[in-house]
Amino acid sequence: MNLHQIIFSPTGGTRRVCENLCQGIGMESIVTDLCVKAADVRLPNIKEDDLVVIAMPVFAGRVPALAVERLRRANPHGAKCVVVVVFGNRAYDDALLELKDVATEMGFRVIAAVAASAEHSIIRKYGKGRPDSADEQALRRFGADIVRKAVSDDCTMPQVPGNRPYKKGGKVPQPQGRRGCNGCGACAKHCPADAIPLSDPKTVDSAKCISCMKCVSVCPKSVRKIGAVMNFLATQGLKKVCATRKENELYI
Repeated sequence: MNLHQIIFSPTGGTRRVCENLCQGIGMESIVTDLCVKAADVRLPNIKEDDLVVIAMPVFAGRVPALAVERLRRANPHGAKCVVVVVFGNRAYDDALLELKDVATEMGFRVIAAVAASAEHSIIRKYGKGRPDSADEQALRRFGADIVRKAVSDDCTMPQVPGNRPYKKGGKVPQPQGRRGCNGCGACAKHCPADAIPLSDPKTVDSAKCISCMKCVSVCPKSVRKIGAVMNFLATQGLKKVCATRKENELYI
């Protein structure tokens, strides 16, 4: 049995969650990164007796459509699967149910589901530093529970919270190059949606941008960001719902 990680992690939080979960599983893993240029996506070679961990961030209560589109190109060959959604200490709404449905429709055998909190990708003060040491311990325990089920004959599908039809995704601020941008193009080179023209990297194609914030995370001068007004409004809008610490959850 091989262990696969299939991840979409624009700002690193989802990757860290998945890594800790897989450490608990206790096997070396093969990583497939979906958060790259379309031409650079390399689909995994999955076999029936493998275990696959699919991890995606939550964007406004849903999983990213671009990530789902790329995931659907993989052939699961009936492998066992764990679905993971990572949210910025607000809520994951219908995202976990949506990802479980996608994996099941593809032909994976979903045996476990995890919702985990990480630092918010836009307003970094919410969930700051997460996953922290307590999260890491919890995720490793989850991994140990999951591998015990994976090596058994138990392929029951967990029940997860959420609603169908899924909630309609909300509008999320789109970052641009601000004062101090030297046009180096790092953001354009790493944008998974090809929403930033290399010829004018201070701008963004709003029709393509998915507000994943990868451009913000790779900017060497830390000058690519959302505007001050939008930052203030988003901070105030999340203040109440992000005030208390949200814990990680395992469905198995």
